[in-house]
Amino acid sequence: MTQTRPVYLVDGARTPFLKARGRPGSFHAADLAIHASKLLLLRQPFAETAFDEVIFGCVSPAADEANIARIIALRLGCGEKTPAFTVQRNCASGLNAVDEACRHIAHGYSDLILAGGVEAMSHTPLLFRESMVNWLADWNSAKNLQQKIRHLLALRPSHFAPVIALLRGLRDPVVGMDMGQTAEEIAYRFQISREQMDTYAVQSHQRLAQAIKQGWHSEVVPLYTPSEEVLDSDDGLRADSSIEKLATLRPVFDKPAGNVTAGNSAQITDGAACLIVASEMAVERYQLPVLARLFPAQWAGVNPAQMGLGPVHAIAKTLVEHQLPLSAIDYWEINEAFAAQVLACLKALNDDTYCKEEVGLKQALGEINPQHLNIDGGAISQGHPVGASGARIVLHLSTILHRQQAQKGIASLCIGGGQGGAMLIERAS
Repeated sequence: MTQTRPVYLVDGARTPFLKARGRPGSFHAADLAIHASKLLLLRQPFAETAFDEVIFGCVSPAADEANIARIIALRLGCGEKTPAFTVQRNCASGLNAVDEACRHIAHGYSDLILAGGVEAMSHTPLLFRESMVNWLADWNSAKNLQQKIRHLLALRPSHFAPVIALLRGLRDPVVGMDMGQTAEEIAYRFQISREQMDTYAVQSHQRLAQAIKQGWHSEVVPLYTPSEEVLDSDDGLRADSSIEKLATLRPVFDKPAGNVTAGNSAQITDGAACLIVASEMAVERYQLPVLARLFPAQWAGVNPAQMGLGPVHAIAKTLVEHQLPLSAIDYWEINEAFAAQVLACLKALNDDTYCKEEVGLKQALGEINPQHLNIDGGAISQGHPVGASGARIVLHLSTILHRQQAQKGIASLCIGGGQGGAMLIERAS
């Protein structure tokens, strides 16, 4: 795709990512997005009504949050005339929202867009089984007491067993595999050991702890709970994590022989990330500072059973689109859905056979320096609110480029259902 106008990331903010701990969290999805957006907009020189569009990614909004982007826009005060829409591309929904904003601005449809992603995974509902739904339908259609008694006698304890929507959402219905099982598949394919997975997971926690200590997550704005508790950092961090501790955890997805555990997988989390994306015209009109230049994302499809390899294909398309070698990229974010998945992507990118036979290239793309990948931690330590993670990595990679005085970065995610997405980011001079 030819980009007709440059697109800029002006500013962004996100909430702390809050680990799901059984009961629904203190915040619904819309509340998280509105809170982060309000604090972001307070430091802008333009009014909320200046936005041409509001675009958010969300995988599983609550029943009263249909088209959550529109709810966010109205509650923010963007005005009734500001259109808004929600996108859903599983784990890359937040990236998809930023990509839509990028494309709309590049082609002149808009000049100023609020884009981002949000998810409250702890609020994912429990559902009735089909047998219970049928029973309720029959009960409501009963015309007299005798029919109601007959239907009541047909009620069984099994009718009350809930369907856990979160688990259904983390399972691919086409290949019948949980996302963790797909991670086991590619770990076996690329010979990723349990020790390698746990070592990578410990590194994620160590890097996040260091980033928080150094103040390198400046985009995080505090949340205030109804009980007046202040939450100002990702609460899934385990700074004392160690290989020895992780080694005690049992496999979750392949219990007899697997290596993917809760400790080397992304955390189930609530959170929101929002970005202000602008054209050159909007930047000049409002005298906005520019954090980075964004380019429309590249998307790729892969076998759903090996969905974790999606970033390899999307990264390849990105490099080809921009005629760049892998070595031209200074810093990387590959979302840490699973340690096995990130490590497998690194191996696949540097594997001639995979790149030739699966990606369609003439040779391997090359080796990513681990010291330039996810340098401030990732979803294993921060959490993975699936609708928000794509927006988070774009925003944070932009801050890394600024901090390191580096030029180019790529943010990428694997996507449940067998896809990958990647976006090229350039530091604004």
